[in-house]
Amino acid sequence: MKNIIKLLEKKILVLDGPMGTMIQKRKLKEEDFRGERFKSFKNNLQGNNDILNLTNKQIIYEIHSEFLSAGADIIETNTFNSTKISQADYSCEDFSYDLNFAGGKIARQAADDCMANGSEKKFVAGVVGPTNRTCSMSPDVNNPGFRNISFDELQKDYEISIDALIDSGVDLIMIETIFDTLNAKAALVALRRVEQRKNIKLPLMLSATITDLSGRTLSGQTLEGFYNSIAHSDPISVGLNCALGPKELESHLIELNRISEYFISIHPNAGLPNAFGEYDETPRSMSNFIKSWAENGYINIVGGCCGTTPAHIELIKETVKNKKPRIVLKKNDKLRLSGLEAFNY
Repeated sequence: MKNIIKLLEKKILVLDGPMGTMIQKRKLKEEDFRGERFKSFKNNLQGNNDILNLTNKQIIYEIHSEFLSAGADIIETNTFNSTKISQADYSCEDFSYDLNFAGGKIARQAADDCMANGSEKKFVAGVVGPTNRTCSMSPDVNNPGFRNISFDELQKDYEISIDALIDSGVDLIMIETIFDTLNAKAALVALRRVEQRKNIKLPLMLSATITDLSGRTLSGQTLEGFYNSIAHSDPISVGLNCALGPKELESHLIELNRISEYFISIHPNAGLPNAFGEYDETPRSMSNFIKSWAENGYINIVGGCCGTTPAHIELIKETVKNKKPRIVLKKNDKLRLSGLEAFNY
């Protein structure tokens, strides 16, 4: 943990880009997802990007390597949907541990190979996604009290994923694309239990998703409300990713800069999808936003989410190369509470 904190105090670190849209560009077919291991599997697997950790490891390794070559300091494992809950859509829930472990191993190998070639220090972030369930809200508009998942179920599921990621040799855990803070809290409990059982402590990154221009998460929390809800977990960074492009995320980044006593990360989409489902922010236009953020002292970790490419990451790396990182706010003894809104006393 001390290594990455020392680096973050000296410079802005670059996160990689998205795995999902990079895989989509390869236009893989059903047989590419099945491989030999799932050749006779009863369900269709096309679109299950995480299953490639087991069936087509070379593709995942190549994507990691492309982002590392572009200058990424931190790469994210291909495990966003590797929880049992998410894998149930493909009847692959029994492979959750294997998917997380293999995803961590592939990223670890790519990072180690890159460093063996004389590169600077590279870190692997074990990604824990939000699942496709929400613990705070009912999926049935006619029954507001109904939940299709419980906190305990989420926590136990996250324990499997986090256990495997740590076993694979990741450097840190990233709980990302948080749209429901209660889901994230289940992941935090799971992380602490695994850490206690293994007698270790890993750096933690938390990254929320602001779903629209209201400035709230999907479950209705303001950004400061979210921050108050998770500040007790003592992450190395709190940040924002996905859903919005850099233009739309900028005001929320400024708000996070106002309140955060931790390092700040941000990896926006390459704009909002256009009518053809494409992303319009070029490496240059995206880097212009990031240059402004760096010069204003807003960021410590920056990368890209949906639609960004190694070309985006390469220019982002060049843009922040000689920029000073954000100075973290001193912690205070305020009482921080939250519901949908923040309450500070």
